[in-house]
Amino acid sequence: MKTLRRLMLAALFCIFLASVAVAQAIPQATNPEEVGLSKERLERISAWLKTDVEKKAVTGAVVMVLRKGKIAYYEAFGYQDREKSIPMARNSIFRIYSMTKPFTSLAVMMLAEEGKIQLPFPVSQYLPEFKDMKVGVEKQDPATGNAELVFEKANREMTVQDLLRHTSGITYGTLGGKSMVKDLYNKANLFDGKQTLAEEVTKLSKLPLAYQPGTTWDYSMSTDILARIVEIASGVDFDVFIADRITKPLGLKDTAYWAEGVDRQSRIAEPGTKLTWIYQGTTKPNWTTGAQGLCSNAEDYGRFCLMLLHGGTRDGVRLVSPHTIKHMTSNHIPPGYKYAVPVQNQILWPSPSMETGQGFGLGFAINCQPERNPLPGSKGDYYWMGALGTYFWIDPKEELIGILMTQDPFGAKGFISPYRMRYFVYQAISAN
Repeated sequence: MKTLRRLMLAALFCIFLASVAVAQAIPQATNPEEVGLSKERLERISAWLKTDVEKKAVTGAVVMVLRKGKIAYYEAFGYQDREKSIPMARNSIFRIYSMTKPFTSLAVMMLAEEGKIQLPFPVSQYLPEFKDMKVGVEKQDPATGNAELVFEKANREMTVQDLLRHTSGITYGTLGGKSMVKDLYNKANLFDGKQTLAEEVTKLSKLPLAYQPGTTWDYSMSTDILARIVEIASGVDFDVFIADRITKPLGLKDTAYWAEGVDRQSRIAEPGTKLTWIYQGTTKPNWTTGAQGLCSNAEDYGRFCLMLLHGGTRDGVRLVSPHTIKHMTSNHIPPGYKYAVPVQNQILWPSPSMETGQGFGLGFAINCQPERNPLPGSKGDYYWMGALGTYFWIDPKEELIGILMTQDPFGAKGFISPYRMRYFVYQAISAN
């Protein structure tokens, strides 16, 4: 009996130690110079954002810069809610929109490591409704001269890898120009917040593809299909998988599909203008998608980024292997691919582009040729953004992470934040 009691106490002590490890705060550098950054030059970030808040170009923002695993800069600016005069706080919570996508990619790769998802397999192996998809091609009717949509057989099935790298033929109806296929997407009510993920994916399976699979990079709703595959492969709802397998093990206390409880809801940042397409984040949603929907804050996302930077592990918790992270953050777009994004937009938007040296991995844009990129960075740095003004990048060579949290869409009122922030951070590097 005594032996059993000792074993039980030892087990409880191990659980306690594990929970303490997960709960550890990100270390704070004594000063930026400790990690090779100039405090004086980092203050240019403060001057920039204070000015933009005064000009009402942005309502408020939180910025975190980490180097060598430590926080070198972490500041809040402006208002969490300008209308209610609530100041922005470092722990304010943001709707991160497409910065949800890396979580989905990670979930897929976790299941790939377990042999439950295979990237080369057709999507129809997991979701049979995607078998025999048709491609919508616009052709001119010789009799009338009018454009008509003709449905052609796909040359091959889309794969899980296609979904991860946005080469599936799936599209967004609201992005990347106009077409007859996109019109069908817009009419399908794909953003209905009352639907379930399964219902949304079934709608997508009944629509034509915009391109032959594997021929064109187009930022798309592919990530929602990935989330449904995670549900099928794991046997649990997608939001449950994200919580149980990623956010809880990493200690991401404020990252979820809704801000639960009075404290979290009181910390939600609001945009400066009313937006019809915003998700509220205050109640549990019926529709938990892979492409958007998570709420988070700078410190939580910093922990997530540190896990990626450190090869899939953080505070003694390993989610995936270093090889898997390397695979995810390598360029998966071969030469000769077509890009649905117009050429003039490839420079101002992080889509794959030979002109700017950008590729795309399994959930991230990749800086493949920094000598071609108009923004500072290193070969192999990876990044993405969210529609409501959130942005992050990870530079393994410099052991550098930058996180920007706002709730104002980029470009609104002249606020072009990711590009300025990159310059402000890299110009502050003073030592290796």
